[in-house]
Amino acid sequence: MNVTLYKQMMKVNMKSFINYAFGSAFYILLMFWLYPSIANNAKAIDELVQSMPEGVSQAFSLNGFGSAEAFISGEYYGLILVLILSIVCVQLSTQLMARLVDHGSMAYLLSTPSTRGKVAFTQASVMATGLFLIMAVTTIAGLAGSAWFLRDHYPFDTTKFIQMNVTALLLFIAVGGISFLVSSLSNDEKKALRVSGLITFAFFSLDLMGKFSDKIVWMRKLSLFSLYQPSEIVNGTADFTLSILLLSVIGVVSFGLAIVLFRKRDLPL
Repeated sequence: MNVTLYKQMMKVNMKSFINYAFGSAFYILLMFWLYPSIANNAKAIDELVQSMPEGVSQAFSLNGFGSAEAFISGEYYGLILVLILSIVCVQLSTQLMARLVDHGSMAYLLSTPSTRGKVAFTQASVMATGLFLIMAVTTIAGLAGSAWFLRDHYPFDTTKFIQMNVTALLLFIAVGGISFLVSSLSNDEKKALRVSGLITFAFFSLDLMGKFSDKIVWMRKLSLFSLYQPSEIVNGTADFTLSILLLSVIGVVSFGLAIVLFRKRDLPL
């Protein structure tokens, strides 16, 4: 790793990391603040959810509101967090690699006593660090929110909450790795952004459509997002160990492949 480059890139991107992290923290604290008032009408709301078509409740992770983690999984982890971190992965991967190549800055970096492999590994480390910071702040905010707003009046399963956050982090390490791979192979910033965005949106869409009907549930098997199951974690039906193992492997392989291929590819002069 190039420590000097790592520090500089962290400095450049830290404001963005902080904005996303505190935006996520604010939203999850808002969810915990709202839950006590929701819990008072949980029975009526659960009946409303049950009256919806099964595909709709599955697609949007509407898991009922009998517990705080069920409410959080549906209202935040099922959609909002996914959208936030998808944007982070696509934008950040493009900024860290394809933009530097497109603008000629990569040639300057490689003119210093630093190999392509070190530069790519450093940029990958910046991305992984950013995702970790966002999820760490989100997790801490959630634990603080449960202690502050729920106290001992409402049930809250801390273990399931942490499992949701670990799975979310590893999902976006995997998504980020694939986006980083695309960016590492591209000379054009806009093209990298477009391709990474399309791949991420395709994964999300396949998972979403597959939840609507048993007839097309096979679509979920084509998507990384099928390994991210916040509602199943709350219900206790998720295979947590398998999910984190597969996501970890996909993330490591994607980042590793990006570094190897970047070392071998031709760069524009």
